[in-house]
Amino acid sequence: MRPAFSVIFLTTLCGAAQGLLLALVGVQVASGVLGLDVPSGFYVFGAALTVVLGMLGLLASFFHLGHPERAWRAIAMWRTSWLSRECIALPVFLALAAAYGAAHWVGASVALELTIGALAALASFALFVCTGMIYACLRFLQEWASPLTLVNFVLLGCASGCTLATACAAWLAPTLVGGLASCAGVLTLAGCATRLASLARNARLKPKSTVQSATGIRNGKVTQTSRGFTASAFNTREFFHGRGAGTLHVVKIGFLLGAFAVPIVLIGAGVWAVRPGVAAAALAGAFVIQYAGLLAERWFFFADARHPQNIYYQRAS
Repeated sequence: MRPAFSVIFLTTLCGAAQGLLLALVGVQVASGVLGLDVPSGFYVFGAALTVVLGMLGLLASFFHLGHPERAWRAIAMWRTSWLSRECIALPVFLALAAAYGAAHWVGASVALELTIGALAALASFALFVCTGMIYACLRFLQEWASPLTLVNFVLLGCASGCTLATACAAWLAPTLVGGLASCAGVLTLAGCATRLASLARNARLKPKSTVQSATGIRNGKVTQTSRGFTASAFNTREFFHGRGAGTLHVVKIGFLLGAFAVPIVLIGAGVWAVRPGVAAAALAGAFVIQYAGLLAERWFFFADARHPQNIYYQRAS
């Protein structure tokens, strides 16, 4: 499939926002159990950052629309379409994230803060499910039609969000760095494991469609030497990325390093750094590099999906 950068930014930005919000709520619950004193500014800044990332993702999605003025119609098929459900879940999530930050800003009761936080966390998980199922429900794209698709969306979003929460804590709540860094490291390793599992699965897939099944000619010697025309068309542009196997290999190695390996090293460096400024810089660098790696990972996710129509339309003479 051809990767659309608008969708790449939408899914990665919103994923980081969802993971950050879940980290904030998790910190508040843990602080209540352990009796930790967490500055309200940490929650306010984190919630504001969640809303900013989510809004940027929402803005990016408009560049994917041929007629942005008709975007409101996307919710019309909510009974049957995961895309319509995503269009509903995203604004709900952003509204609850904003309300969560506002509750901390005005000094609302802990019970109210946790109630709003729990609702925001549920909205975050619902949004993960809606986004992941948009791709996992497409049975004719074997690379996506797997539970690993949904699992990877959740884990990679939570990992990037928790890494960002750790970087924020380095500036606003240093006592939280150790615990958040551990969670970020575990989530990053878990995301790496499931992503490697999906790569191994996809490498073993065999196309269900062949030239013989497409033409109805069962002779095993039937071969296709041309797609019948040389000019560019919609089918040749929208369902194929146009890059060679070498590019895909480089991108795969790049996102494995950028999204998983390097952030783990930088998170460890941030935890063990003696000077607070060095720790904060290392943790901020971990998020920036991890996010860049996730952009490459999401590009590969789309490019790795082989649409059945490419058996014909990408066969040049």
